Amino acid sequence: MDEERLFEAARAGNIEVLQHLLAKNPLILTDVALSGSRETLLHVAVKAGQLDFAHQIIQHKPEFAGEMNMDGYRPLDIAVITGNTDIVRRLVKIEDQFQIYRLPGKDQRTPLHYAAANGRVEIINEVISTCPDSITDVTVYGETTLHLAVKNNQFQAFFVLINWLEKLNQRALINFKDCDGNSVLHLATARRQYNSLELLVGEKNIFSGVIEVNAKNSKGLTAMDILDIVMENPNDMQIRKILQNAAEKSPSSSNNYIAKEKQNEETLLKDWFKYFKFQWQRDSPSDARNVLLVVAALIATVSFQAGVSPPSGLADMKSGNINKSNISPPPRPPPGQYGSGGAIGPATTGLLAIISAVSGSTQAKAYLFLFGNSIALAASLSIIMYLTGGYPFQRELLISIFAMMFTYGYSVHGLTQKDGVANAIVAVAFVIPYACRWIPRWMNKAWKWWRGPPTSQSNQTNRV
Repeated sequence: MDEERLFEAARAGNIEVLQHLLAKNPLILTDVALSGSRETLLHVAVKAGQLDFAHQIIQHKPEFAGEMNMDGYRPLDIAVITGNTDIVRRLVKIEDQFQIYRLPGKDQRTPLHYAAANGRVEIINEVISTCPDSITDVTVYGETTLHLAVKNNQFQAFFVLINWLEKLNQRALINFKDCDGNSVLHLATARRQYNSLELLVGEKNIFSGVIEVNAKNSKGLTAMDILDIVMENPNDMQIRKILQNAAEKSPSSSNNYIAKEKQNEETLLKDWFKYFKFQWQRDSPSDARNVLLVVAALIATVSFQAGVSPPSGLADMKSGNINKSNISPPPRPPPGQYGSGGAIGPATTGLLAIISAVSGSTQAKAYLFLFGNSIALAASLSIIMYLTGGYPFQRELLISIFAMMFTYGYSVHGLTQKDGVANAIVAVAFVIPYACRWIPRWMNKAWKWWRGPPTSQSNQTNRV
């Protein structure tokens, strides 16, 4: 009961209740610590922002300042995250005893790490001025305070930390890499933080000759490579210019950078077909889908229009102006060509007759045109159906596609007047694109079904 009253007093900042309970039981703070609660009274007081109550707890139990709660936070960490500068100053006053400003907490983070991640500029100045060495601490993931400021888009905190690096002569920290091999320059480039990049590699930067512009991360990418993977907006060109200028001015890497740029240009000129091919590391699936939809729509439009309005040479077929006079026999060979020494025999003449008949037949040309055009239309429409799967208005889209196919089939029905060859050609052409995709799957399933599940004997054999 007294413990509950004590926690309520910590939330409300009621010092009188604390003094009354301490007078009643001088060991009550120890009893609370041994009760196995998630956090100490100091955690509760700091969360509630009760500075005076927290000061009383520190006077009686100063070791509470260095204890973590069940979530891995110390009282100073909570004060930093909530931005309570007064409590931070009060807690830091016991630094000579506990070194709490450098005690690692959750993920090996120190109070300065939390200040950088949450943009607490005043607290950053307070902690670093009290303990300059705290700026060199890293988390379990190899992150410095600069990494955390950039990852959380805290530019003001990043600006203050940059100035502290110069004051403390710790400029080499700018090249520290996290567990993924990313430096601050990598992170700022990936997040398109133009202001941060100006501080790092701009014309008025303080890291000239120090920052490694062409450093690679664990994936072998430089900051320029990360920028080139996805060019999102026009501002990326400005960032690229900043990085290029910094790389050229870097005394340690300018020659390597220029040589690499020349090599890349030569590679692109020699193999530009490969450059424009789809690459998983560079091109996003959404962009590839959009390109496929545009190309498929263009092919479908051209194919449908060609079927409705066929070429002039085949246009007469719809009106039925086709007669046998269009098919002319092949010219007779000169006399005397038959015989043992002749160049043309009866078999060759028959083959020439067939070729001439087919090539000279307008009806045969129409069938070939109809078959190829129908396959193009069906394949493009199937691509559209596959790529739009799961989109809104899916039923309406399928209805429009099937209606388009029906309209196309009806429009080309007049290509032949005496038989249903044209209809059969259209039907086969419409089935081929879907068959090429589904028949291998069905055959694979049928093969697995025919083989059946593995027998126990085969399993034993495989084990042996």
